[in-house]
Amino acid sequence: MEAYIYDTIRTPRGAAKKNGSLLEVNPIHYVSQLFHALESRNELRLSEVSDIVLGCVTQVRDQGSNIAKVAALFAGLPNTIPGMTVNRYCASGLDAVLIAAAKVKGEMDELVIAGGVESSSRVPMFSDEGSWFSAPEVMDKTNYVHMGVSADIMASLSGFTREELDQYAYESHERAENAYQQGYFNRSLLPIYDQQHQEFLEKDELVRPDISMEKLTALKPSFSEKHISGMESRIKLQFPQLKEISHVHHAGNSPSLADGASLILIGSEEKGKKLGLTPRARIVASASVADDPFLLGGGQKAAEEVLKKSGLTIGDIDLFEFNEAFAATVLKFQRDFGLDRDQLNPNGGVIAMGHALGATGGMLICTLLDELERRNQKRGLVAISGGAGVGTALIIERV
Repeated sequence: MEAYIYDTIRTPRGAAKKNGSLLEVNPIHYVSQLFHALESRNELRLSEVSDIVLGCVTQVRDQGSNIAKVAALFAGLPNTIPGMTVNRYCASGLDAVLIAAAKVKGEMDELVIAGGVESSSRVPMFSDEGSWFSAPEVMDKTNYVHMGVSADIMASLSGFTREELDQYAYESHERAENAYQQGYFNRSLLPIYDQQHQEFLEKDELVRPDISMEKLTALKPSFSEKHISGMESRIKLQFPQLKEISHVHHAGNSPSLADGASLILIGSEEKGKKLGLTPRARIVASASVADDPFLLGGGQKAAEEVLKKSGLTIGDIDLFEFNEAFAATVLKFQRDFGLDRDQLNPNGGVIAMGHALGATGGMLICTLLDELERRNQKRGLVAISGGAGVGTALIIERV
């Protein structure tokens, strides 16, 4: 049994700041709007959907109590849809898609909505106070370091300079702004409406058309010595070849946090035919892995694993969406895979548009599939690194 993607939709990303456009909006509202958009644009009765799987990283307060199920009830979906919410750090939304695809391939379900949601402005990252980053004994035994420190370690081990990272960040903003101007996101990107049905957010609001290398150069490093205080001996033991850590990541070449949601409609071929749906892509293979918790290497390792599982090579993939979890991780991926710059994140990424944590996996699938169709290309790979060394990757193929 194959699993097919029938539609991809997402909200714009709101800035996770005190003046962000979505600060006053409960995330359940924008998930609900996406449910109804899937229904109307596909002439689909949502009673045909047998499950909903959403990724969400910080599952407390507005995002607690299984937001996938609660959002479905709030949107008026049938009570018969169970719904579940999953967390694998930044890879949560992509893993939600993997789970949905597995349910279809395993003939557990015929039609599933997957994706993710996150409101980092209303439910801040780390506000769940998990032991991994709040209990000293656990932090020490599990080699916890802030992900920004992990990125600085990767940059130092790989020999990337501050200028190289800033140049990549500059290009991310340029590419994202160009994609908006050219309408490349139009198929999947849907505006958010307020309760009076007035449109109030139509574009990812973190993209900066006025970005410049001069502005990036002026920013101070975000992850300094105080962020590794008490960890020096563990880092030295783990990486004896590392003479010193170059603190090269800052607010401009790191992912900004954002609010938003994404949904992917996944189903079997038979169910699609029955409902008159046209498949856009087939889910070829997927992989979820883990690597050194000191580093953000899980996404790259997952990409290597999914290629191995699929029997494909790097040369068989036309486009790559590699989540911009700090510029060093993307530059390492590009270098190690030998990719042309035009193949990798051609329309920018979360450094420019913002990282909506649990929603990002679905958002990257939206961007990847839309761009494959625009270029009339065949295959794409999306990969995401997460905390504690985890990573997830997925290959899709247009049909």
